Amino acid sequence: MAFGDYPAEYNPKVHGPYDPARYYGRPDTPFGQLKLNEIGAWLGRRNKNPRAVMGAVSRAWWRWQHKYVQPKRAGIAPVFQIITGSMLFFYIINYGKIKHHRNYKYHW
Repeated sequence: MAFGDYPAEYNPKVHGPYDPARYYGRPDTPFGQLKLNEIGAWLGRRNKNPRAVMGAVSRAWWRWQHKYVQPKRAGIAPVFQIITGSMLFFYIINYGKIKHHRNYKYHW
């Protein structure tokens, strides 16, 4: 599969129009339906190469786009989600500098 090609599992005669938010591989048990003793085997069946990880990130991005950004009457939720995400990201990357400015009750 080259950049910009459809996934190998996609068949237009079976699946219809291409949806970038859908996984066209063999379906597996959803994570929410697993029992605790099945989690190890479920994780072992995951494809962990970089291409599969980027495909999962891309599908998550398109699902978010379809749900919050691209509807006909999109609200202000995606703006607040981006603001909250960026605030959390910058807090995490600056935590090392911020933790030195704590106010302690007792100073030694």
